[in-house]
Amino acid sequence: DARPNRDSSVGAVRLRVLVVDDAPDVTELLALLMSHAGYEVAMAFSAPEAFDAARAGHFDAVISDIGMPGMNGYQLAEALRALPDYKTTPLIAVTGFTHFEDRERARRAGFDDFLPKPISPSDLLDAVKKLCG
Repeated sequence: DARPNRDSSVGAVRLRVLVVDDAPDVTELLALLMSHAGYEVAMAFSAPEAFDAARAGHFDAVISDIGMPGMNGYQLAEALRALPDYKTTPLIAVTGFTHFEDRERARRAGFDDFLPKPISPSDLLDAVKKLCG
């Protein structure tokens, strides 16, 4: 079939998503969700690990926790936005930090969307679809 890809999940180039959370269970659950939805997924269990992965190969979206030891998600978003390849890449915060000021801080750091934990699978998939076009 030489026609252009018509569906994001059937026969299309799979979008690459990086999932970052210091809680392995959460990382693996979100990665499994994204994989079942048709995305190519990589996992990182810390912000520095995610930053190294992002520099090594481009991702179409990054889903990151905020509250991580050492380098937090705000710092990761700022570091990613400083990379030429990530100036416009969709960044989605998934976090237990749910106050209004947390949302504002996430936006200032460079996140495009903010989803509170526990994550609604449909909300996450909708956010990625909306941001990735």
